[in-house]
Amino acid sequence: MRTHAVRSFAPVLALTALASVALLTTGVSAQAQLPAKAGETPVPSLAPMIKRISPSVVSIATRGTVKGRAPNPLLDDPFFRRFFEGPNAPMPREREFRSAGSGVVVDSKLGYIITNAHVVENASEITVTTEDNHNYTAEVVGSDKPSDVAVLKLKDKVTLASISLGDSSRLEVGDFVVAIGNPFGLQHTVTSGIVSALGRTPRISEDGYENFIQTDASINPGNSGGALVNLRGELVGINSAILSESGGNIGIGFAIPVNMVKNVMDQLVRFGEVKRGILGVRIFTLTPDLLEAAGAPPDTTGALVSQVDEGSAAEKAGIKINDVITSINGAAVKSGGELRYAIGLLRVGDRVDIGLLRDGKPRKVTALIAEAGETQIAAAMDIHRGLEGARLADAPDGSGVMVAEIEQGTPAAQAGLRPNDVIVGVNRARIGNVRQLREATDQLRTAAKGSNYSLVLSVRRGNATLLVPVR
Repeated sequence: MRTHAVRSFAPVLALTALASVALLTTGVSAQAQLPAKAGETPVPSLAPMIKRISPSVVSIATRGTVKGRAPNPLLDDPFFRRFFEGPNAPMPREREFRSAGSGVVVDSKLGYIITNAHVVENASEITVTTEDNHNYTAEVVGSDKPSDVAVLKLKDKVTLASISLGDSSRLEVGDFVVAIGNPFGLQHTVTSGIVSALGRTPRISEDGYENFIQTDASINPGNSGGALVNLRGELVGINSAILSESGGNIGIGFAIPVNMVKNVMDQLVRFGEVKRGILGVRIFTLTPDLLEAAGAPPDTTGALVSQVDEGSAAEKAGIKINDVITSINGAAVKSGGELRYAIGLLRVGDRVDIGLLRDGKPRKVTALIAEAGETQIAAAMDIHRGLEGARLADAPDGSGVMVAEIEQGTPAAQAGLRPNDVIVGVNRARIGNVRQLREATDQLRTAAKGSNYSLVLSVRRGNATLLVPVR
């Protein structure tokens, strides 16, 4: 549990020069009836519902070690560090951190608790505190950064009250909702509001799968991982982020839909990770100025295909450049973000029915979701000696090669690469995965005829793209 004076709290990410996104919590309001005295009219109140579900919301305190040197308390969080450290900052030393967040008990018998992945990132010790102030030790069953969902399990054999899971697909803008969490260490703080919007994709993470519920409930540091519930007391979302200029609440909060949480949790419990597949396309949201180029009717919404990867599931299904994808398994797709989210929930081997427009005429194709490229560990050195010490993987959305890990003091670290960088080009040639990176370097090696050669990598870091020479 944390107080308002603690050094570390849930993250805030820069969306613009002024606006920042902080991974925290959400909420909203509902009505019930308080018992009335004889002859009095019942008073609307949330109290009965709150009393029933509050035992399912817990406080999470973490302790661990991170690489860092800055005295600024905001930089205790890994998301802050990614956006506030300069590109040429020296490699940080390790230091201990303490942080706090919230969680929701979803399986009382097995002791499973849902929270945000960023709440438990780098944590070596996790303590769960219940509403009645009992402390228990928990361990991470699995964590998925792209969805920002993590599953914890209590080490102690104890039965806690679990919350009922709702159906986030039934939410509508204007529905009342309630958020419960632990902002600034203030346990079981309840805020209320309405669903302000659905399907939000604020790009909190470049590689995240986002389809947020937006709410106007008061959100503050420490709420990350808490519950967003409907008037029936059913969990409809996990509070995750806010849009803010200062890190404080301005009435724009985001929650991960519970339907997505259930899908991710199932895979984390079964496999310890999320086995996502890919379709193998590059896409843009279809905007009015792209309608004519796509040959689509004026009222068309969807995702415009700008590239189809060779040998991909999309190519095998017959998808082509300039196609407009309008539906996935019968559900309408209104934007590129919605398409990416829908594909991100599918597993390798799943068959997906895709509705599309080609030259303004509707078509249907079926694709078999392919496996994303395997993580390439120290084999990065085989690609180029300057990449030694980097752990590389295909980016989840097929947009490049993600730097999953960097070992300190290695050539890759000295070149300036960082974890979560995405390599999108080599010597002015675009690349979309590890295989293409290897092919590009092989061509340069052949052209150099055994002589030493350098790479100039185009790297996407946050919202910026920079060049990184590798020798």
